[in-house]
Amino acid sequence: MSTTLKRVLFLGILLVIWEVIYRLAIWPQILFPSPLQVWDTLYHGFVGGRFIIALQNSFRRLLIGYAIALGVGTFLGLLIASSKLIDETLGAFILALQSIPSIVWLPLAILWFRMGETAIIFIVVLGGTWNMVMSASTGIKNVDPTLIKAAKTMGVKGYKLFFKVIIPASIPHLITGMRISWAFSWRALMAGELLGSGQGLGQLLMWARELGNMSMVISIMIIIATLGSVTDGLIFKPLENRVLERWGLNSNN
Repeated sequence: MSTTLKRVLFLGILLVIWEVIYRLAIWPQILFPSPLQVWDTLYHGFVGGRFIIALQNSFRRLLIGYAIALGVGTFLGLLIASSKLIDETLGAFILALQSIPSIVWLPLAILWFRMGETAIIFIVVLGGTWNMVMSASTGIKNVDPTLIKAAKTMGVKGYKLFFKVIIPASIPHLITGMRISWAFSWRALMAGELLGSGQGLGQLLMWARELGNMSMVISIMIIIATLGSVTDGLIFKPLENRVLERWGLNSNN
């Protein structure tokens, strides 16, 4: 049985369980809508353009914040890995920052940038940066010493050693960091939009909750989960597998 068929059957079972719970009326219909009600909300939301507008706004913020997070995170990771002093100071500080949920920064973001695009993008940047820092620094620190010794034996030194040997050897960790940072940026975006402003998925989710429209709430949750899964499955997972295979690290080989 193929993986796709297994997943389809699993989703089918979940839908059946969902429908059964709905028919048992454990909760009022307004709090626990049926799969058909959620499908109807999804259909009209996309046909009417409401979800499309929200997706466009959310993706714009996500891509801007994610791009900044990758740049800043990679730079800081390289900096930390290049100096023991920086690792013991800035590295320890970033490790502490990594334990702080992105939503905790929201009050400060609102005070600094007010409730708007900049505040939300700031939260997204914080959500994706710290994991990228740790992945980049870990990747460089874990480069096989044999590769470095071999390169030095061949006369490769200085910045050439760094950019031609160390950076390429750390790419598998960088790709993994990009994948994890994307997921954390998504979470940070939803947190920022829930309490921030702008016509994004998070704000739409907040409005639906306040209006008691659970069908809309579940629909948006499905959209977020589907986009995360599709992005990971179509972009990051194949890219990671290709890199791991290129470096001979793929367990399937």
